[in-house]
Amino acid sequence: MNENAADRPNRIPWPPLILVTAVLAAWGVEVLVPTGVPVAPAAGWIIVAIALAIDVWAMVTMVRSRTNILPHRPADALVTSGPFAWSRNPIYLGNTLLLFGLSIAFDTLWLAAAAAIAAVAVHWLAIRREERHLAARFGDAWHRYAAVTPRWLGVRGGRR
Repeated sequence: MNENAADRPNRIPWPPLILVTAVLAAWGVEVLVPTGVPVAPAAGWIIVAIALAIDVWAMVTMVRSRTNILPHRPADALVTSGPFAWSRNPIYLGNTLLLFGLSIAFDTLWLAAAAAIAAVAVHWLAIRREERHLAARFGDAWHRYAAVTPRWLGVRGGRR
């Protein structure tokens, strides 16, 4: 059976796989080629805490909206409240911040590089497909939401 964008965004749950791959790759490279970032680890842990708070807030908002939280499953509802009012992808934003925070906390530049690469990979392998899925599933409601809410982070209602 052929699946279209309205059925589900992806067959593979790319975002968690990319996140884990980025962490493991950065750790492996750091073992081979240590970098060291002269920044206070406390700053990294503060960023990690903020990132986890964003992730949890987004997940709780999705659960309360009775929609699927798994990135390779179809969306049951278009969530536009909570952190989704500020970013169309607050979980991916939180995950990216998490990796940057960990790079500071553990004093490794490789994890910061992996975070940037992971963000680009999530954009191309997940977000673009998820957006096609949401457009096919929710039509005009999605287009109105996407027109005023930035993909990653920005001023609410800033884009017209």
